Amino acid sequence: MKNLTRRDFLKMGGMSLTSLAFSVILPDFTEFEDIELVRVAIASVSVYKEPDDTSRIVATWPRDSLVNVYETVDSGKPAWNPIWYRVFGGYMHRERLQKVRFQSNPPLATVPSTKLLAEVTFPYAEPYRYTELSGWSPVPFRLYYSTIHWITAIESGPDGKAWYRIQDEADKNVFYYVPARQMRAISPGELDPITPEVENKRIEVNLTDQSLFCYESGIEVYQCRISSGVQYAFDTPAGNHNILVKLPSRRMSAADRAASDDQNVLAGVPWCCFFTGQGHAFHGTYWHDDFGTPHSHGCVNMQNEDARWLFRWSRPTAGFDEIDKATLDRKGYGTSVDIHY
Repeated sequence: MKNLTRRDFLKMGGMSLTSLAFSVILPDFTEFEDIELVRVAIASVSVYKEPDDTSRIVATWPRDSLVNVYETVDSGKPAWNPIWYRVFGGYMHRERLQKVRFQSNPPLATVPSTKLLAEVTFPYAEPYRYTELSGWSPVPFRLYYSTIHWITAIESGPDGKAWYRIQDEADKNVFYYVPARQMRAISPGELDPITPEVENKRIEVNLTDQSLFCYESGIEVYQCRISSGVQYAFDTPAGNHNILVKLPSRRMSAADRAASDDQNVLAGVPWCCFFTGQGHAFHGTYWHDDFGTPHSHGCVNMQNEDARWLFRWSRPTAGFDEIDKATLDRKGYGTSVDIHY
């Protein structure tokens, strides 16, 4: 493959990893870590002549294209999410774009028997399975930037380099492999609970203004924007609930309440806190950037950093050693959740 210079990359404006004939096993790309990139997170996103969705469409980029961002622009419209990215040829609205990076990581020497959590630090990773009968074969879904997964071992992959073996959370008997350099191992300390000594905690979700608030003994300690269920179609249940189960990583499907409009598999949905027995949860979201607007099939979508904070702060506490490594979750009757309009 021809070596790309930084200037070559910037001139492209937008690209798809496959359309440029990249190997499925992506290159390190460490020289591009400082470039601001977004990934198209839906079937396609259009480029408009101006930062206004009534202006002329000049191009359309398909899912998983990577687009270089030259500038972030607040155009004032649409009012609920007026942020646009200036890209090659025009402007793209951020609603269905994910900010990503190429961040290469040194592989671990070993993975402990307790397993480890790791996050994807490339725009996406192409997982493979291995069987003695069939050898190496691709998995029919991708692992996207910022998603969280359980790694159980480090082995030699199809390219002879270090690959992590990942346990599928939804089917504990299924394993697949990803190049180790594309994932950052999360140290157990990063899951340490926040203010675990405080028992009087409460979560409030206002569905009208799409906001979440956290309280300790009646004092607000955190707030953020969310995306709840689409009203009348996939309502997030109003009323009083409690956190029941926590999973730092969850593979969701079209049958779940996560909410991607056009993808059947959502692998590695991060920092899940389930508050109903029907599958409603607070969780991180990597398939849209439109918080403040209902989007989900009933869950409460959050930015990943907000979901991670809530996972560490709410009860039951879910430090690394408290997570059941057989079921990959932490159960317990925890923090109260008040959801209202």
